[in-house]
Amino acid sequence: MSARASAERRRAAVLGSPISHSLSPELHRAAYAALGLTDWTYDRFEVDEAALPGFVGRLGPEWAGLSLTMPLKRAVIPLLDRVGESARAVGAVNTLVFDPRAGRVGENTDVPGLVAALAERGVRRVPTAAVLGGGATAASALAALARVCEGEIVVHVRGSHRVAEVLALGERLGVEVRPEPWDRAADSLHLPLVVSTTPAGAGDFLVDTVPGTPGTLFDVLYEPWPTPLAAAWAARGGTVLGGLDLLVHQAVLQVEMMTGRTPAPLAAMRAAGERALAARGAGRVVGDPTHRGVHTMDREG
Repeated sequence: MSARASAERRRAAVLGSPISHSLSPELHRAAYAALGLTDWTYDRFEVDEAALPGFVGRLGPEWAGLSLTMPLKRAVIPLLDRVGESARAVGAVNTLVFDPRAGRVGENTDVPGLVAALAERGVRRVPTAAVLGGGATAASALAALARVCEGEIVVHVRGSHRVAEVLALGERLGVEVRPEPWDRAADSLHLPLVVSTTPAGAGDFLVDTVPGTPGTLFDVLYEPWPTPLAAAWAARGGTVLGGLDLLVHQAVLQVEMMTGRTPAPLAAMRAAGERALAARGAGRVVGDPTHRGVHTMDREG
């Protein structure tokens, strides 16, 4: 490829394993179309941890950036020249930007994306909150809540080995964290904000314990939708956000970082995501408790 062609054509992609489920191509391509970036392309590649160094090392000057899903969010860190503050705090990178001056720059857009999604629904400050789960997704949620929550954050973990990790992360973030057992998660559903980061089916046992006047639930599963917990929450009049809300907002930030164009077209990207989910048969109307979610932000972004 000539230098002139490289300058005109820009490329980006999402990497992970598995990767066929990813909605990122639909979102980024919609953004390029809305921005008039006709020479930009965005693809998906099945890449595992062992293949990642070779894949990144072969990329040419036409590449603007990469979106990274599991299991690559930590594996990419040794390949980077610089790691952003949010990514460093949670130990996970979901965005790699090729900067002509700074080199390979790793960022985490899950954290500010979660904050932006909450703000869009009017949730900017809460006195306390709960996180369901203690894995990598929960770490990003906890970092986001550090910007939103004024007081204690209760984290319900599904394994005792997670307790030390959660406490250490809370200390790094400068927030008050109280780990609690998973089987007591129902005790926290009355809090004004609950973020569920667990895999499909893990929170189903909480359906019958949703309070009569719930606050806000952010369930980061997105396909199919709604989850039983989200459906029960909405049926009782609570505010519900889902995985598509997070996916779109974090993708907006990725588009802005990779293209240098702001603002990214949020509405066009959301519409593209909704069309893609509808084509897969994933409902967007909260209220059908028979649906089961299968993907979390660990798998996207």
